[in-house]
Amino acid sequence: MATEILQQEKKSMLVINTLSVAVPVVVAILLAFPNKLDVGGATKPLSHTIGIINTLTTFVLIAALIFIKQNKIDLHRKAMTTAFILGGLFLVCYVTYHLTNPANKFNGVGFVRYVYFFILISHIGLSLVVLPLVLRSMYFAVTEQFDKHRRIVKFAYPIWLYVSATGVIVYLMLYHLFPAA
Repeated sequence: MATEILQQEKKSMLVINTLSVAVPVVVAILLAFPNKLDVGGATKPLSHTIGIINTLTTFVLIAALIFIKQNKIDLHRKAMTTAFILGGLFLVCYVTYHLTNPANKFNGVGFVRYVYFFILISHIGLSLVVLPLVLRSMYFAVTEQFDKHRRIVKFAYPIWLYVSATGVIVYLMLYHLFPAA
């Protein structure tokens, strides 16, 4: 029985590792397409949908932390599942938007450009790191390996929260504070 469980965990970690590499590579390839798909303006509002998803994810992650601190396990589980689903929805919207729309240029000038690009670069870099951590923490939670879950969440949660919150900041700076002319 223990060997079977170990084999299943190895298979699961292989899937998690594969997804952790494949998703960013596929996204990068899709985003690098020089010619965007022409669907009219149908996907233009997705930029705002992405901002809303990031905002919701940030609030849900904060709620999940509050719930676990209050030992409200069921609410914590529901909040984290919601955050995970929002992450998947974000990915679909993000890829769809960037396949059909050219990248926006940041229009801020002076010191704010350095702030924006620092936030953007750290956001992108940590978004690559957080995927395998989130997938592992979800796996350990679902399989009720709570000691492993708690150990990885110490890293996964603050990174996920940072990525989500900086996604909101990037959105606000790009589309509302310094929009294209």
